[in-house]
Amino acid sequence: MKLKNRLIISFFIITIAPVLIFTILVQALKSIVMQKAINERMLNLFSKYFDESGEFNELVVNFCFAGLVILMLTAIIMIVWIYRGVAPQLKTLKLAAYNIKEGNLDFSVASSGKDEMSEVCNAFEDMRIRLKNNAKDRLDDEAEQRALISNIAHDLKTPITAIKGYAEGMLDGVADTPEKRDKYVRTIYNKANEMNTLINELTLYSNIDTNKIPYNFQKLNLHAYFADCIEELGMDLENQHIRLDYSNFVDPDVLIIADPEQLGRIIHNIISNSVKYMRADVPSKIEISIKDVGDFVQIEISDNGRGIATHDLPYVFDRFYRADASRNSAAGGSGIGLSIVKKIIEDHGGKIWVTSKENEGTTMCFVIRKYQESPIV
Repeated sequence: MKLKNRLIISFFIITIAPVLIFTILVQALKSIVMQKAINERMLNLFSKYFDESGEFNELVVNFCFAGLVILMLTAIIMIVWIYRGVAPQLKTLKLAAYNIKEGNLDFSVASSGKDEMSEVCNAFEDMRIRLKNNAKDRLDDEAEQRALISNIAHDLKTPITAIKGYAEGMLDGVADTPEKRDKYVRTIYNKANEMNTLINELTLYSNIDTNKIPYNFQKLNLHAYFADCIEELGMDLENQHIRLDYSNFVDPDVLIIADPEQLGRIIHNIISNSVKYMRADVPSKIEISIKDVGDFVQIEISDNGRGIATHDLPYVFDRFYRADASRNSAAGGSGIGLSIVKKIIEDHGGKIWVTSKENEGTTMCFVIRKYQESPIV
């Protein structure tokens, strides 16, 4: 039953029921008085309300009529007050439910009142906001998935084309000398490694979304770890004619808690990003510096590449963001490398930031917490 019908029925019950009860009581009283069925004292007490013919006198009639009018007016005011306090908000909720059914979440049902209906409206508004945010997140996720597929497909196409071309060259006998064959095989191997890196990034990206990165935290000696890391990096960069400078200002016995594989991924991704955007007009150089900053160690990786525009800096750790928007850029990449770096560092309890100037270079800085023995109490 609708609220309006309930209120109308309530109105009649409030007004008519007392009148009926009052009428029945009066008729019973009148019957008793007229039949003189009570003693003389009770007769004298009630007889003043009746005239000589046994009917109610005018004063009593007027009094009863006034009471009935007051009762009806009071009931009307109360019913209207309750209805106006509830009905508009119910209509608003009905319209909101219709909008949600139609997929429209750009409306508001928030109320500043303190009554129960206002609380219901505010709860409905909270639900609407959450639904809208969830819908937006879903659309963003779908857009990210499409961007990922597009980026990976584009970036896989380049090495696959190269592998296919060099393999056909070998099959057609173009590589007719040992030197050419060695060059072709090495190129195929390098392109296959590029593909493997892209696939690994895709796998890690899916693990990031489900918080299932397989960490294996260990106590690592900072000097020993980076000594091995720099030796490996130095060989790779030397083959690309890039100079590597390394300096470590941390005590030799300092330990950190980190996953060695994921820490290596951090360094590799940052270095790879620097290599992609090197300048051709100056000798390429990368500097790695490690500093002691209290409870943390700070690793700085700088290059003298093309740099990043100021307006792009806040977004470099966003998924799929590229300062170079051209898909024909020779840099390539899936666009998720630095977002993976940021996630891994945050999972290690650290943070990362970047400074850069166009045509001068970029510096990536991140901190990792030191290992500290817990005091024995």
